[in-house]
Amino acid sequence: MAEEACALAKDSPISPQKARLMANEIRGLPVNRAIAVLALSPKKSARLIEKVLKSAIANAEQNHGLDVDELIVASIQVDAGSTLKRFRPKGMGRMRKRFHHHSHISLAVCERA
Repeated sequence: MAEEACALAKDSPISPQKARLMANEIRGLPVNRAIAVLALSPKKSARLIEKVLKSAIANAEQNHGLDVDELIVASIQVDAGSTLKRFRPKGMGRMRKRFHHHSHISLAVCERA
């Protein structure tokens, strides 16, 4: 098994369902192509995943001495983080719950085999 470099972002302010849409787009791509896909996407999750990807690339270069041009996105996983429960006033003295979902984004890169 090739050596992997990982990066993790905890409690990113986006729902896991929305973040997984972008995660599925870049899984298995070379890192330079993955950065291009994320940079051209207008989604909020693309900005958050791009930060994690750049961190994993820096970890691979600094800590493991891997060649940046040969890296691919080995795995990316988006898990549910904490959910903040808030209340909003509604008509006739009632309240409604509002949920602020958060995600944990973990990404690993490795050299092409």
